[in-house]
Amino acid sequence: MIDRPSGGRAIPIVALDVATAAEALTLARTLGPSCRFYKVGSELFTAAGPAVVHALQDELGADVFLDLKLHDIPNTVAGAVRSAAALGVRLLTVHASGGRGMLEAAQEAAQGAAARGSGTACDLLAVTVLTSFDGASLGAAWGRDVGSTVVEREVLRLAADAADAGLHGIVCSGAEAAAVRAVHGERLALLVPGIRLAGGSAHDQRRVMTPAAAQAAGARYLILGRAVTAAANPQRAMQTVLTELASGS
Repeated sequence: MIDRPSGGRAIPIVALDVATAAEALTLARTLGPSCRFYKVGSELFTAAGPAVVHALQDELGADVFLDLKLHDIPNTVAGAVRSAAALGVRLLTVHASGGRGMLEAAQEAAQGAAARGSGTACDLLAVTVLTSFDGASLGAAWGRDVGSTVVEREVLRLAADAADAGLHGIVCSGAEAAAVRAVHGERLALLVPGIRLAGGSAHDQRRVMTPAAAQAAGARYLILGRAVTAAANPQRAMQTVLTELASGS
């Protein structure tokens, strides 16, 4: 599996948030060797299924992050984890708010698949608080006091559950990454979405950060969405990200 490059640089993952396999593969071919890790989310996986995962792996030699944010009863999630491991995906998301029992069942399934040789090592990431939330909207969604809901506190609470359940890491915004690192160090790998180039639009996300800032805060993986995929020249945008990560500024 791709791991953190030397020098502590974060690993960029491009989000293939498109509706068809043809669009996804065209974008991946355009980026070429500048990217070897892609996110397949709900929209693309629902439309194209496992075939698009295999195409990215077999044709392009890329690693795949399957971002399905699983959230169900423990037995159902465990079964989905085993299926994802059999596909050979490197990273898979589950919702931390599914609870300790669900997280433990998911981790046991991932470890069991690897031990049986029925799939590649599939590392699990627990989604804490989506980057579309701020404190007020999170409080409203979770039935909390809107004025007193603190995103960072909720992220740290859910991160502790993920760590206790043995998961590889969590998904959080760059704004909470440093706080999680202060508590858990390198124990939890941090995947940070909501990455935007300097001066770029936040679109529908409320907690965003530049690649260098997220890397400095402790991110191990960065999700690059519209900052790259909607750029007039995606390959040039990707090179800008790589240069920024290499220089750290």
